[in-house]
Amino acid sequence: MIDIERAKEVFEKYTEMHKSEEDIEGFLLKKNHTYHVMQMSRFLAEKLNLSEEDIELAELIGLLHDIGRFEELAMLKSFNNLSFDHAAHGVKVLFEDNWIREFLADEKYDLIIKKAIYNHNKLKIEDGLDERALLHSKIIRDSDKLDNFRVKIEYKPNRIFHNDINSRAEFENSEISENVYNSMCNRECVKTSDRKLPLDYYVVILGFMYDLYYRESYRIIKEKDYINRLIDKFEYRKAEAKARMEKIRLTLTEYVEIKLADELLGEN
Repeated sequence: MIDIERAKEVFEKYTEMHKSEEDIEGFLLKKNHTYHVMQMSRFLAEKLNLSEEDIELAELIGLLHDIGRFEELAMLKSFNNLSFDHAAHGVKVLFEDNWIREFLADEKYDLIIKKAIYNHNKLKIEDGLDERALLHSKIIRDSDKLDNFRVKIEYKPNRIFHNDINSRAEFENSEISENVYNSMCNRECVKTSDRKLPLDYYVVILGFMYDLYYRESYRIIKEKDYINRLIDKFEYRKAEAKARMEKIRLTLTEYVEIKLADELLGEN
């Protein structure tokens, strides 16, 4: 079986080795996010009635999913999803630098862990995964996105978007780019490369709701009122942006209700 308590001890050791003294707040935010994702991964795996082995594996993947972020912050003093693929770097840390053997003696989970971590931040999961690797890729993607909603609600703009956005005013005085808005209205995830204006960065996060796999994830969105809490965090001063955010609110609310009623949505 997987020794989760030992894995957490190794994680603490690794992160302390890569602590960014210049950005302790960012470092702690990412550690806190990691533990929230770990807990959410276990919760979803339990809701899916998985074996104890797969529940612990989901929990371990949650612990390891953002391990590439810590070297990123230490080296680059920031997080940047366009210039640095933290998931690919996490795979390097674990499987090329061989940190995985510090976390886990058994090699039988290696491919599942590698694929789940690599795919957790991509626009879509790569084709060709076996059933178990696909399952764990879906769990970590849902868990990561669900905690991302919490982070965006709880933290200030300069913390959640680092050097890209520095104040509430940048969001509140921004428009929404046409491509970003059209993707939201078409119920599609927004490509990060389509972000042009400050508000686009925030709308991308809302678009994560179009890329969840499990009904339980949509129940959490509804129970925690994430749509309204995320949208109402800011006051939109541009008339068109305000109207567009209300349209996005309506579209997302309808979409979540459809997903909650979808009997084919994955729960096993």
